[in-house]
Amino acid sequence: MLEVKDLSISFGGLKAVDQLTFTVTEGSIYGLIGPNGAGKTTVFNMISRFYTPDEGSILFLENELLDYKIHEVISLGLVRTFQNVEIIKNMSVMDNLLIGLHHQMDTNFFTEILGLAKKKEKDFHKRARDILKFLGLEDFENEIAGAQAYGIQKLIELGRTLVTNPKMIILDEPAAGMNHSETKNLGILIKRINKELGITILLVEHDMDLVMSICNQITVINFGKKIAEGTPSEIRNNIEVQKAYLGGE
Repeated sequence: MLEVKDLSISFGGLKAVDQLTFTVTEGSIYGLIGPNGAGKTTVFNMISRFYTPDEGSILFLENELLDYKIHEVISLGLVRTFQNVEIIKNMSVMDNLLIGLHHQMDTNFFTEILGLAKKKEKDFHKRARDILKFLGLEDFENEIAGAQAYGIQKLIELGRTLVTNPKMIILDEPAAGMNHSETKNLGILIKRINKELGITILLVEHDMDLVMSICNQITVINFGKKIAEGTPSEIRNNIEVQKAYLGGE
């Protein structure tokens, strides 16, 4: 589904990502991990087109993402979340989800005359309510998003990605700021999104218990270079990975 080939980018002469290659298969939960400053979020920013790499290729469903602008990527079925919660805090939970559908809200005189715009709006609200129910947030529909607890805000942001009916979601540190219980529930939810909704997931995460419990395959990078790739068991026992995280022997 996603093929990253020889991806490289430098900032001020410093190589942040160096010849990185990995492949995410359809239907999987794939982890990209590494110590702080390894270049993980930079990789995500290149895939979602916030950054343009100096070298390399990014194929999503055989489409070269480098040929697309930032706002066009979502139309291919690729969406992402961010390390920090990115919601419109003074709007309702429902409206925050509907924002995720802005790229489909193309009405004109003829659709208004025929009443198609109203039908589309009704369909959008139904889709958003279905997602709220899936996330257990149906009672929050009309509540102000910014007034909710941090964990709920994270779910609202996730809901905004799900409402677009994506093929793949990129999750950038989804468990950041969560306690142990919330992280455990998040792992269960990510597995449900993968299995019940059929969405492929690529995630960066520092919580190794979460990564090891939900990912099918993992790539480890350090100083922008790939140092290991494999199953959770293979990664856990990899000497190079242990050195990168723990330093030395």
